This record gives sequence, structure tokens and C-alpha cells, in this order.
Amino acid sequence: MTLFPTVAAFEAALEALPAADEAARGAASLRQAQLTKPPGSLGRLEDLAVFMAGWQGRERPRFERARAAIFAGNHGVAVHGVSAFPVSVTTQMVENFRHGGAAINALADAVGLELVIADIDLETPTADFTTGPAMDEAACLAALNIGADVVVPGLDLLVVGEMGIGNSTSAAALCLRSYGGTAAGWVGPGTGVDVAGIARKIAVVEAGIGRHDDFLRTPFETLRRVGGREIVAIAGAVVAARLAGVPVVLDGFISSAAIAPIAAAYPAIVDHCIAGHCSAEPGHERLLRALKLEPLLRLGMRLGEGSGAAVAVGVIRSALAAHDGMATFAEAGVSVA
Repeated sequence: MTLFPTVAAFEAALEALPAADEAARGAASLRQAQLTKPPGSLGRLEDLAVFMAGWQGRERPRFERARAAIFAGNHGVAVHGVSAFPVSVTTQMVENFRHGGAAINALADAVGLELVIADIDLETPTADFTTGPAMDEAACLAALNIGADVVVPGLDLLVVGEMGIGNSTSAAALCLRSYGGTAAGWVGPGTGVDVAGIARKIAVVEAGIGRHDDFLRTPFETLRRVGGREIVAIAGAVVAARLAGVPVVLDGFISSAAIAPIAAAYPAIVDHCIAGHCSAEPGHERLLRALKLEPLLRLGMRLGEGSGAAVAVGVIRSALAAHDGMATFAEAGVSVA
């Protein structure tokens, strides 16, 4: 079944985002208070366990089926020299993912994540958003639904990541259109462009925002005008996960930017999201502040492809292991009187 058959259906979903299960959160908090440790001594691990309980709707959240969904797409703005690599690298990296040779393959395997790769019309980049919308309505809806399709029954946790030459430029445009500021404040080196490359990216973002400034700033319109197929798919996956009660771990700047247009209008979209890490891309720190998300890790990573989020899953697994496996004071026969 297509989750978002129309723009109206997508917008209706954003108007009716379900909340966490407060009874499960309360039960998990009570269990934390009974475990053999001083209250709060496991720090954020305790918060993560309660967070997961609320979204899974159970006192003792589980990690039986967790998935990393990596979306790939190509961008028309790459013609402006905004990346250090040609768009052909997107296809080459997708093949590397499929053959198990990328960082995300190793990291997903290390923490028990099922890896799903969704490449979206790589042979047809989005349109150059400095001259018109990156996608028409049908293409944007198709990408939203490709993202939604990765949220399957029985999923306990979803990690989202991306691959797409030119997508840090699109991400910067999404952030500027959603939260304002300047193009220079959102643009960074991405794949490693030099000072001249950063100047080109800034000019492209400014031109794109100027081109679309007079049009509606709804989440859908922002995504279709300056987003990319893989970025829109991440947005679709995050919304679908919310509707299914599945917590989400965001990766870096691009994954976080995918929900920026939604969060600007519906701040509660971040409630089921964990920022896996803060990347070295300069705009990511600023974006996380706008989203009001505190990252789990700060490792100076800037690879993308879900890599930082996968590393963060190890922390989440540790939180659930402690929450589920520790004895209570009563079970251990430890007196606290």
C-alpha cells in the first residue's frame, strides 16, 4: 500500500503525528529507579532506555530487528562544480554497498543492523534547482514512498543514511529555506571541496533560494524544490517510522537536513529521533541546535552513508542491555535502607 498517495495525505500525516507511550515511559523510568545503581549514574544511557521504551510501547525495549536504510540519488546542481567528485561516484559507491565493501557495511554488521540500499533513478539526476524545482510533484511523492517502504512490521529501530554527489549543497539549501540565515552559514566542504568550491556552493544555494523564494514554504514544496530524491526518501522514512512507532537514528548533516523543512513547521517530528552524532560538516552543529537534538557522539566523522548513526547504535544497544539485564535491588538482595 502506498502510504502517501497524494500531497494531501502526506500533509495529513504531519498534522496527526502520534506521541510516545507515556505509560511505557513511566514503567521504564520506574524500573531504572529500581536497578542496582545510584539514580542517574548511567547518565544518558538511562534516558535512551526510557526513550526507546516510550516509542516501542514496552517497559523493556528490545533490539531484535533493526535496520539501516541507505538511500542514494543524484543531483542536477552537480553541474556547477559543487562536489570534488563526479556524479558517477554515486553509482560506484552503491555497488560498493551492495558488495559489502563500504564503511556502512562493516559498521552495520558490527552492531547488528540489517542493511537496505535504495538507489533512486541514479541515471536521471534531479533538475538543477537554480533554474526550477528539483522535482515535480509525482517524483517527490515517489521518493517519499520509497522511503516509507523501508519501515516494515516488527522493526525495533531505524537508521537512515544517504549517498549522493551534490547532496550537501541541497542540504544547505533546505536548511536555509527552513531556518533562514545565510548560505555561507550553512555551506561546508562536503566531500572536500576547496575554497573556490565552497564559493561555488554558496552561489548555487543563494541562486536556488532566490529562484524559489516566492513559492509556498510547506515541507513538501521545500523538499521538492531544493531537495534530492534520497533526501526526500529519508523524510518519508522518518514520517513513516513515526506513524509506526519506530524510533529513528539520524546520521549527519544531510540526513538531519531531510527533516528540517518538516521540523520548521512541525517541531514534534524530532520527538522519535536520536541524533546519532554531530559531524564535522560545519552546518550540522547549527542544524542540531535548530532541531533541539543533542547528538550522542562527536567523533569528527563526515562520511555520510549512515556511518555515524551506526556507531551510535552501539551506545543504544548498551543502554538497552543495561536496562533489561541488570538486577533490581530486590532481585539482588541489596538493601538501600
